[in-house]
Amino acid sequence: MPEGQGQASGTDVFEIMHTMRAMRRLKPDPVPDELIFKILAAGQAAASGGNTQRWRFLVLKDPAKKKAVQVYYKKAFDEVVGPRYASSPPPPGSDPARYKRQHAAVEYLTDHYHEAPVWIVACLEDGANPGRTAGSSIYPAVQNMLLAARALGLGSTLTTRHTQYEKEVDAAMGVPPGYHSYAILPIGYPMGRFGPVGRGPLSDVVYLDDWGKPYPGLK
Repeated sequence: MPEGQGQASGTDVFEIMHTMRAMRRLKPDPVPDELIFKILAAGQAAASGGNTQRWRFLVLKDPAKKKAVQVYYKKAFDEVVGPRYASSPPPPGSDPARYKRQHAAVEYLTDHYHEAPVWIVACLEDGANPGRTAGSSIYPAVQNMLLAARALGLGSTLTTRHTQYEKEVDAAMGVPPGYHSYAILPIGYPMGRFGPVGRGPLSDVVYLDDWGKPYPGLK
């Protein structure tokens, strides 16, 4: 399938950021390795604390391994995520109808997680008891890869739910001791279309000099 087929691709970083919707409905069609290589290279270009580059990126295509993880992914949905969605109000920038569609998409991904043709599992060499800032050396790479996927017309979303069953899932994926998986990016051609992300007003979350003090002129 040609690069970006059926979806808008481009290189304007601001357009990419502001239209990078979470794509939870993905086609099972194969994704060319050359596109995955571009995504991985973007991840490697990200900031790394002290330039230690202790990240590792496990690319999973093996159906059996993905299915083993999906079992725990669904278990976490049934126990925690599903009930939370059902009892929570719409987030800022959304409304009940859009939130319902989001919930349906989350359920779809839960059931079809393993069918995404490619997973990139972002791992970090962080020792037995990682501290609060450990993620700062892997999540910039994760964001770079999400942006790269969007630029190539590929869909993905940042998933961390599997960490609720960290030991079982990391064992199923073959992650060795001393490393932990911090995110799984399911990647494929999206069924939907990219568009503006739903967010509340920036002025609600930005302060100037003092907590809660408005930033004049910010909308």
